[in-house]
Parts: sequence; C-alpha cells; structure tokens
Amino acid sequence: MSRVRVIMMRAPGTNCDAEAVFAFQQAGALVDSVHINQLIRREKRLSDYQIMVIPGGFTYGDDVAAGKVLANELRLKLGDDVLRFIGGGGLILGICNGFQVLVKVGFLPGSSGDSQPLLTMSTNDSGKFECRWVHLMVNSQSPCIFTRGINSLYLPVAHGEGKVVADPGTLSNLNVVLYYTDEYGNSHAGYPSNPNGSLENIAGICDASGRIFALMPHPERHIRGTQHPRWTREGAREHGDGFQIFLNAVKWARGL
Repeated sequence: MSRVRVIMMRAPGTNCDAEAVFAFQQAGALVDSVHINQLIRREKRLSDYQIMVIPGGFTYGDDVAAGKVLANELRLKLGDDVLRFIGGGGLILGICNGFQVLVKVGFLPGSSGDSQPLLTMSTNDSGKFECRWVHLMVNSQSPCIFTRGINSLYLPVAHGEGKVVADPGTLSNLNVVLYYTDEYGNSHAGYPSNPNGSLENIAGICDASGRIFALMPHPERHIRGTQHPRWTREGAREHGDGFQIFLNAVKWARGL
C-alpha cells in the first residue's frame, strides 16, 4: 500500500511547519512542504494528497487580522480546489494560525467556504501574547477523526488572537472537539487555564464530518516524551500527548 501523502502549506510568516512535518513523518507519512504560490501557479496540486495542513505562525504578519490574508488567498485563488479536496474525503488540519485561517475562510464551522464566517478569533482577554502549557479535555461525542481514542491532552499554546467568538446560535451548534480545563479536568476554569477567554472554553472544533479539525494549542510541539516541561522529574514516555493526533490522521487516510 502506498504511503499517505501530506501537504504542509506555507506562506510568508509560517514558522511551525518544520515541527509539523516531523510529526507527520514520525507517524509514517510522506510530507511535502509547499508554498501557497506553488499551488496557485499549479506547480503542485491538492488532489495529489490525502491530508492538508495549515501550520502555526503569523502568515503575512497577521496584517488586518490573524490569518485573514491567507484566508483571502485560499478563498479567492484556491477555493474550488479546497472544496474538491474536501469532497474527495481529504483531511484538513489547522493549528493555531491554521485555526484562524480556516475560520476566516469559512471552511469552519462548515465547509462551504462562506465569505461571511459564523465564528471568528479575537484578541486574548489578557491583552497579551500567551505562551504556556494547557490542559485539554476531548469531547467524547465529537466526530473528529484526529482525536479518536484520546481523552485528554497537555499541550503548549502560543498566540495573541485565540479567543473563539460567535453568537449563541452558532455556539450551540458547534462540533466542539477540545475544551480548556484546569489540571483537575474542570472545563469551567478561568484564566490562565483558559489562556485567551475563549467562549465556553473552546480550544478546538471540527466540521460535521470530523475531517476538518482546527485547534489553537500546538500538538506538534509535544510528540516526544522529552518535550514535556516536567519530564526530568516525572519521567518521559516514548510519545508526547500530541503524537496520537498525527497518527490517527495517517491511519485514517490510508483508507482513502
């Protein structure tokens, strides 16, 4: 059986792609790091891949708003290609800046590419860039393919605009995958357990199919046990909490 192929989409300001490439390689996939202009010029094609990733960073300097410029490029120049990719059963993962992009292009919470998103990301309530480790609870009712078999996660965040904002009607219909919690699993904990003030402590969402997943924390920064901040005191496991997310994606995509 041929190996799963992953496209790691880059743009000016992307800075977490190398870590995400390594994570997918460790999960057994072949990964191509592709600049968005290569897709626009048709030098690379989404149809050649089973998994598309928009990694973290600050694309185009987060001018206008975080992820907005890249979202506009995807919608206006590659929108039909992405919709065909989704229709063909492909997986999409957005991490941090990738979450912001997928929301602002309209592929989340739905997958229609609507130019009027139902949800957005706002500046952290703290008014500052938050860089810390957070506890996460996985919604057992979520259809998300990436989090199958996972109950909780301990991952780092690093963002200035991570607050999920939406009207009550949209919030009540979201496919929430991850919630910020405290160390005891309390999903109603405030700051700093919820680092950005996200409504309902939402840290990650997916579409109805479970194939489009976005989260603000960085799973690619905790794929090895030695990346845990307390591994020297608590001992290191072979894999960090984030690794299963990449392994789940690759295992599922082998069936495409």
